[in-house]
Amino acid sequence: MSVGAASIETPASETEVAEVLRACAGEGRSVRVRGGGTKLGWGNPVAADVELHTAGLDSIVELNAGDMTALLQPGVRVADAQAAFASEGLRLSLDPPLGAGDAATIGGVLATADSGPLRHRYGAIRDLVIGVRLALPDGTVAKAGGRVIKNVAGYDLGKLSAGAFGTLGVVVEVSVRLHPLPQEEASATAMFADATALGRAVRRIAHSPLETESLDLAWRDGHGGVIARYGGAAAKDQAGSAAQLLAEEAGADIGVAAHDDAMWAQQRSLQRGETVVRVSGLPADLPKALRAADELGASAAGRAAAGTTWMRLATAGTDEAVAAVGRLRELLSPAPCVVLDAPAEVRAALDPWGEVDGPLLTLSRRLKARFDPAGVCNPGIYVGGI
Repeated sequence: MSVGAASIETPASETEVAEVLRACAGEGRSVRVRGGGTKLGWGNPVAADVELHTAGLDSIVELNAGDMTALLQPGVRVADAQAAFASEGLRLSLDPPLGAGDAATIGGVLATADSGPLRHRYGAIRDLVIGVRLALPDGTVAKAGGRVIKNVAGYDLGKLSAGAFGTLGVVVEVSVRLHPLPQEEASATAMFADATALGRAVRRIAHSPLETESLDLAWRDGHGGVIARYGGAAAKDQAGSAAQLLAEEAGADIGVAAHDDAMWAQQRSLQRGETVVRVSGLPADLPKALRAADELGASAAGRAAAGTTWMRLATAGTDEAVAAVGRLRELLSPAPCVVLDAPAEVRAALDPWGEVDGPLLTLSRRLKARFDPAGVCNPGIYVGGI
């Protein structure tokens, strides 16, 4: 949450955003950027003088169904954008948890690089952004990319902004690529009581010619499941083929589900909890991560073939939670283990980012100095107190 925010600004245009930032830079005041508020606790606490809300920038500026692109302001709720795209038979292939009341905004998802099961096939938000406009603390608005899919020279502001937690400036407009909405969807499922066998099953699916849209896992207390989703006219046939591959690795309870929306909503919900650590490792290290979860009594869920796993820690208090995070980092080093959701006391007792490679931290500091030399935007929230 924001700490000590003295005033709230709700600009209604990119010009007003740039003016707020310019004025704050000139007066030595800091700014905390807020979207739907679903991830305000992530990163380090921010002590800001001004809280800038993006609620006044909530328009779908353009929806180009023919080109399969859209131009959005940062305050647009992801759920509202998806509804508009669906009316044209399209979707933004991005499905992170959207929080209470589906409050998550496109700007917040971009800032935190949050993702969901569709990342398996379509990548993260950085892979779906084709252009951005970024308001900077000097009062200017930088632009990169465009409204069509093409390569550009210079800073790739879309990729730089993805996961930067609003430390470089405020995104005031984002252009995204869209994909056709599948006619049908179906999923193959299987249960496993052995982490190594589950890992082999995941590799079978990932390396098969099947057009898998999502490949996820859920694990707890020494057993768990693999879920593989398919879309299009041949969805059920592909899910059946995936079920056969899963069965070859001695999985139990093999099945195919044609009406699977509730299953995937439950899967996405496993990315949130009281104390959640996101582990970013190699796909080959998946069994190791699941065994670490077992040792800590944690549950795990995530992108099975991407190596990204969300660990929900079962802890009774601050000291136990801090110790569990430390042990997880020890077991899985050098894989980054970033604390996302956590009580304020836990967050205050540890570095949510963990250790960061020296050259990477140096580069991050240089980028911050290039875009926000006065340290106006979300000060201290990011790696190394950036």
